[in-house]
Amino acid sequence: MNAATLPYSEPPSPGKGASIFLALAVHVLLLTFLIYGIRWQTQRPTAIEVEVVVAAPEPLQMEVPPPPQEPLPEAKPEPVVKVEPPPPPPKPEIAIKEKAKPKPAPPKPVPPKPRPQPPSNLFDKQLEQELKQTAERKATESANAAATQELSQLKAAQAAAARSKAIADYMAKIRGKIKGNIVLPIDIKGNPEALFDVVQLPSGEILSAKLKKSSGHAGYDAAVERAILKSSPLPKPGQGDLFSRELELRFRPQEE
Repeated sequence: MNAATLPYSEPPSPGKGASIFLALAVHVLLLTFLIYGIRWQTQRPTAIEVEVVVAAPEPLQMEVPPPPQEPLPEAKPEPVVKVEPPPPPPKPEIAIKEKAKPKPAPPKPVPPKPRPQPPSNLFDKQLEQELKQTAERKATESANAAATQELSQLKAAQAAAARSKAIADYMAKIRGKIKGNIVLPIDIKGNPEALFDVVQLPSGEILSAKLKKSSGHAGYDAAVERAILKSSPLPKPGQGDLFSRELELRFRPQEE
């Protein structure tokens, strides 16, 4: 036969037989364990025998009463002698005295001595004297205040009079200087009054002279205006506080 025509067969594996043997052995062990386990659970328990021993009762013993005895003669009671107890010893006198001694009473509070008050007459005199001194002091203070106020008023009046006199003298100097420069017109009649507002500098220089009230004579008004402007600078006051920037000057032709 030719080798090419033979059918193909797989070669046996080397570990296949060993695996089959191990599988059978495991199944046999498992079956054996199940059988013995079921028998161990279904086996009846072993009976235990107990021997009971009963002891025999002891024989009863009967008590025999003793023989009767003859009664003995009664003994006569001996007389009882009463013995009185000795009297108690007397207590010491010190203890009795201590008990009889009463407790000392607490000291009474001593009331405070009243302060001696001055006689009412002396108090009234002292009060009257104080009131008198107070009234005299108030009267003196009032008199001093009145005198001080009067003196202040007198000083203020004197100062005002002195200021008024200084202002009057200052204005008289200004009018005197301006009047010396007035040229009266020939045809003026009577004593008409012309009123001017003058503005000056602290140095006395005249800035403006404006007619505030006409005298009714145009020539006299013009003559006074020219005299005001010609009198610049005007005289200065003797005291700086008397200076006035704006002046109101009155002029009459027959005024001295």
